[in-house]
Amino acid sequence: QVQLQESGPGLVKPSQTPSLTCTVSGASIPTGYYYWSWIRQPPGKGLEWMGVISYSGSTYYSPSLKSRTSIARDTSKNQFTLQLVSVTPEDTAVYYCAGSKRLILGATTKDVYDNWGQGTRVTGTA
Repeated sequence: QVQLQESGPGLVKPSQTPSLTCTVSGASIPTGYYYWSWIRQPPGKGLEWMGVISYSGSTYYSPSLKSRTSIARDTSKNQFTLQLVSVTPEDTAVYYCAGSKRLILGATTKDVYDNWGQGTRVTGTA
């Protein structure tokens, strides 16, 4: 059974570049033929797809966030990470990591993913 657990900094000061981590269990990131995504949900709004990293390390980003987003993986820890440059209050959201057995670009419906984390809240302060 694949399980995902997010962790993050919580409160983020202006212009900081926080790093969020998704720890995966039950599947190997580099060999499991999975695709690992980050999705966020601001308060009162819908899900926003941010990007994905493949089992081979290829990355794809939302065009609107591409200049500020970086997704990487640490195969020794079986984790993948999200960095978001220059956080503002508009980046306040619950950040989720998700896994899928096929490449999904832009999907904002939980049902299309095979696995979904509990989410971690990030608050960008003014």
